[in-house]
Amino acid sequence: MSNPKAAMLVIGDEILSGRTRDANMFHLAQELTKHGIDLCEVRIVSDDATAIEGAVRALSAANDQVFTSGGIGPTHDDITADCIARAFGKHIDVRADARALLEARYKATGVELNEARLRMARIPDDAILIENPVSTAPGFTLENVHVMAGVPSVFRAMVASVLPTLTGGAPLLSQTLRVNRGEGDIASTLSTLAEDFNDLSIGCYPFQKDGVFGANVVVRGTDGARIDAAVTRVARELEL
Repeated sequence: MSNPKAAMLVIGDEILSGRTRDANMFHLAQELTKHGIDLCEVRIVSDDATAIEGAVRALSAANDQVFTSGGIGPTHDDITADCIARAFGKHIDVRADARALLEARYKATGVELNEARLRMARIPDDAILIENPVSTAPGFTLENVHVMAGVPSVFRAMVASVLPTLTGGAPLLSQTLRVNRGEGDIASTLSTLAEDFNDLSIGCYPFQKDGVFGANVVVRGTDGARIDAAVTRVARELEL
């Protein structure tokens, strides 16, 4: 049986403008791989309500799990929570459980829970809160969509909160073979290998170093013995 499928939706003009480099996709991919969930697609959209809602509906319908990052803070351009609510036809407002978390946090730190900060307690009906041990303001899960902060430290904490609740499959394993030959010299060997080991993913990633062309051949799959066999065969046939 194949592993569950996941997608990620990265939200924010700052990502598309190049002002901020996204680090969350890299972390999520690693964690999902270990949990046996295949990350199949990543989309980046601007802070545009129509774009967010459309992407959420499409990704939710096509995948078992969807993870979003960005747009759940206290400022006017943090519109993700409202967009998720509209995408699923849910009412959204300040919710008592989320408000209680923020009240306790800000009371302990002596910071005012003003109207802007209270925006972070706006949660759609029927959503389940995602714990945030870093800054308290929660994310939430609605249907199969997990809505998380864009700040990397908070995003990582929320991923750690959500993953244990999800059903995974077999962890993805991989081996890398460095070949100091150009892609054109090894392409036919790899094509045959891919046909004979069609249960594995075989990728070829070229590099150039000190004037020498080469490639890293990466073999991925869930069966360690099959991966070993594929790597052994390519090494033998290329006389490495």
